[in-house]
Amino acid sequence: MPDLFTQLHAALSTSYALERQLGRGGMATVFLARDLKHDRPVALKVLHPELAATLGPERFQREIRLAARLQHPHILTVLDSGEAAGQCWFTMPYVEGESLRERLVRETQLPVEESLRIAREAAQALGYAHEHGVIHRDIKPENLLLTKDGNTLVADFGIARGLGGEPQLTETGMAVGTPAYMSPEQATGEKSVDARTDIYSLGAVLYEMLAGEPPFTGPTQQAVIAKRFTGTVPSLRAIRPAVPESVEQAVNRALALVPADRWSSAAEFSRALTPDITHPTAATVPAPAMAAPTAMARLARRPVFAALLLGALLGGGALFAWARRHGGGDRGGPRLIAVLPFENQGAAEDEYFADGVTDEVRGKLGEVPGLHIIARASSNEYKKTAKTVQQIANELGVQYVLTATVRWEKPASGGTTVHVEPELVQIVEGRAPEQRWQRRFDAPLTNVFQVQADIATQVATALDLALGDSARQELAQQPTASLPAHDAFLRGEAGLALGDPTRLRQAIAAYEQAVALDSTYLEAWAHLSRANSLMYFNGTPTIAGAEAARRAAERAVALAPNRSEGHSALGYYYDNVRSEFNRAFREDSTALALAPNDVEAETGLALDEESLGRWDASISLLEQAVRFDPRSATLFRRLGTALLRTRQYAEARVALERGQVLVPVNQGILQARVMVPLAQGDLAGARAVLATASKEITPPALVAQFGNYWDLMWVLTEDQQQLLLRLTPSAFDGDRAVWGTVLTQTYALRGDLAKARIFADSARLGYEEHLRATPDDAQQHVFLGLVLAYLGRKAEAIREGERGVGLVPIEKDGYSGPYYQHQLVRIYILVGEPDKALDRLE
Repeated sequence: MPDLFTQLHAALSTSYALERQLGRGGMATVFLARDLKHDRPVALKVLHPELAATLGPERFQREIRLAARLQHPHILTVLDSGEAAGQCWFTMPYVEGESLRERLVRETQLPVEESLRIAREAAQALGYAHEHGVIHRDIKPENLLLTKDGNTLVADFGIARGLGGEPQLTETGMAVGTPAYMSPEQATGEKSVDARTDIYSLGAVLYEMLAGEPPFTGPTQQAVIAKRFTGTVPSLRAIRPAVPESVEQAVNRALALVPADRWSSAAEFSRALTPDITHPTAATVPAPAMAAPTAMARLARRPVFAALLLGALLGGGALFAWARRHGGGDRGGPRLIAVLPFENQGAAEDEYFADGVTDEVRGKLGEVPGLHIIARASSNEYKKTAKTVQQIANELGVQYVLTATVRWEKPASGGTTVHVEPELVQIVEGRAPEQRWQRRFDAPLTNVFQVQADIATQVATALDLALGDSARQELAQQPTASLPAHDAFLRGEAGLALGDPTRLRQAIAAYEQAVALDSTYLEAWAHLSRANSLMYFNGTPTIAGAEAARRAAERAVALAPNRSEGHSALGYYYDNVRSEFNRAFREDSTALALAPNDVEAETGLALDEESLGRWDASISLLEQAVRFDPRSATLFRRLGTALLRTRQYAEARVALERGQVLVPVNQGILQARVMVPLAQGDLAGARAVLATASKEITPPALVAQFGNYWDLMWVLTEDQQQLLLRLTPSAFDGDRAVWGTVLTQTYALRGDLAKARIFADSARLGYEEHLRATPDDAQQHVFLGLVLAYLGRKAEAIREGERGVGLVPIEKDGYSGPYYQHQLVRIYILVGEPDKALDRLE
């Protein structure tokens, strides 16, 4: 009787040429073959007969088809499958490299960082598969492939899932998996095995990479399983002291006996293995939270990110324990200090000046080696607060707090004087706050920059931080030689912080005045660029605004190529105006390299990662940004939104709830909270969240938000929809296109198609006007297509929708691209093309 190789070679000769056997495992025999149609090498796997018989050909094909739909950079995808010579087979790409098993046979233990990288990449693949309803069930070193270029690929999706997915299969007594890596519930043949079985197996694989052997071993399969149920996980650090404590705790949690005690998702496990994570330990992590946008003037280029910072800030707890333990002591680590808003003791109209002095001192301290500064948004919550310094330090997780009073004296006789009295306080656990330094500065306004540098220098001295010549020179640098330019810059800062279109226009005018008075004013050029980019993003886009943003950013980079401000502004421009995310990523990476503790640069890089479709990297960066801005509602909103996008609903809900506690009036956080139950198909739950809206949010503002962003007018109650239909364009910053679109959709939802068409035509005129100014704006094209669909103009609607998607496809923008695809699907449905809609969804 011919052997298996000969049988298959003959049966598959029209499609594949088998070359040699590569190996044989517990489930299949693997051959190297050549795909004759595509002239490429493939790995052809043939199931062992007993497994094939258990599955059955129909079930095998169904599971293989499901596995073939998994397209991820760290998954070895299925190319083809079938039956031949009575055998079930499938093919995968042939990878040049080796399995993790082969590597472990050669080296026994792998370097810690490489082990963590391999585990993180495998976890990313598993997280993607779990989101698509596929559990691997046989994660082991043999199924992790290491490519020559340093990538990890997870192989063999489909077979184990098929064997473990139906009750009748477990009734055969067949336990699917490999005992050393098999979860306890899988080993006992439980029917309710879920994604956490893969987390257990990956934890066992990571343990072996670090320790040199799996956590439980024995002479027989039964002995291995029995040891797992009767023993505790042997200490990794006892075997290998170089393993960080946080990694050991993360692995132990992955190997928990009870699934509910493990990581809730592979993505969560991956983040716990990320270097420099923000949590106190990897095993006791409450998910951080985020967010706080203000309402925007038009349909968002990125609908959830469309709203901006309202003022922000979050309570203490375990999230900040890292900072208290590692950030502020005198035992060798960097000092973590909060600079609270300086108290204005002058006239009310001088408030902006006191705020400016605070920001300048905060910036100077940020240049002192050995100091980490809590970012502006987190510190500014405590403006005019009644809380004690002890309470503030505990909430921020710091051991040093700098406060000050500022008075700008402007006598009628002239010769204005600035009085600044700072105080540095140390918080020591178990004792009352201790004053480390205090001094009064009285100087002419012309010496205000010297006062700021002196404060930073003396704070460093009080903390026993040595300043070299270069650091002293940095502190002595003045942002501008023109006090009027500096005054104009400070006035611009107030408008940029709020971010609504009206205040942005005021900020742009102030920054333009600053650079007119001093053409070398780096910060003013950088912030002028950011204000113009944000105005383009938040308001009606114009070519002139885009050009102004670009010129100002390039001017800032030219003035100081080795400073972060210009690169960060240029990254913001490429992100928000040009949608060129690879260029934005390069600029933001440069900015972060030049200013490693700059939360603004780190956040910019996180948003770039999202647009590039790298969600895990974005979440990791946002978590790190929280470390230095732990009370920023904007950061928590962004983190919550990213968790929502990656279907980590429980974590997203916690994050957004924390954000709403900080800023109850923030509509963007409320809307994101509503979207969590909506994403899970729970409309009643979403409406229950909506009912918790703060009474300080006016009903017109609330319904405008839900009508505008994400087209959620259908979530509103009957009374709220009636109110929405009574709004005028002023509720949408005067943009008649947005107003018309919202009313079009609301009337259509309610079955009044005649009125829907009236407002659709108004919206059409608005979008056509916008496109004359910005002809390549993808969102304007997509929404023009949508209102044309409501007007019944099928060909034009499809043309505009497809043009918008073509300008920003998912491959170009991982955040906005899917939203534009979603709108194109709606267009197809409205014009009677359901097949095209389904094609797009697939």
